[in-house]
Amino acid sequence: MLDPVGRVALITGGSRGIGREVLRRLHGSGWLVSAGIRNAGKLVAGPDLMLHRWDAEAEGSSEAWVAATMARFGRIDAVINAAGINPKGLLLDPDESAHDAMWRVNVKAPMRVIRAAWPHLVASGEGRVVNLSSLSGKRVANENIGYAMSKFAVVALTQEVRRLGWEHGIRATAVCPGFVATEMTLGAKFPREAMSRPEDVAALVEMVLRLPNTASVGELKVNCRFEALL
Repeated sequence: MLDPVGRVALITGGSRGIGREVLRRLHGSGWLVSAGIRNAGKLVAGPDLMLHRWDAEAEGSSEAWVAATMARFGRIDAVINAAGINPKGLLLDPDESAHDAMWRVNVKAPMRVIRAAWPHLVASGEGRVVNLSSLSGKRVANENIGYAMSKFAVVALTQEVRRLGWEHGIRATAVCPGFVATEMTLGAKFPREAMSRPEDVAALVEMVLRLPNTASVGELKVNCRFEALL
């Protein structure tokens, strides 16, 4: 397992949900963390936790964040893309605004962060990328086809990162949970007490970040209920 002490991780979506639990777990286990956020919420910056304004939809925001992180820590070893939105985008609804928003935030934003961090991940020799997809990125189980399409795209993005980065020591994982008890699932018609816990998903994220180059996990599907294997 890789020693996390002194390694630098970029995290999007670190102020809530799964992203917040990933931040807490990494920060507590020796990582230097740079969180790209819109609103700090209860997060407090410190010597090993950098908070930087990041807008998922703004061109140039990822590049500015990466540059600031390099100026602060001098290296980047991992990118965790946990930011995401889930408005309803239906197949037969001619209003495509929800589709467009999810494409910008769920797909293009992580692509931009990875692209900006790429040379530093290469320089690491053991660069890691974890993209939070969803079981909705593996099958379509409800009417929100816009969300599913965006998460299918996140899986494709992860596969390309893995393909392009392999010879440089970059390893990429798409983490695909089902129902997780976060703000995003408050309206779900599924009992919250039966949902996966965000801190458990965070533990899995940390695990794949620490695996050596010779034990890469390309996809990790996490479920709180029985479904046939995908």
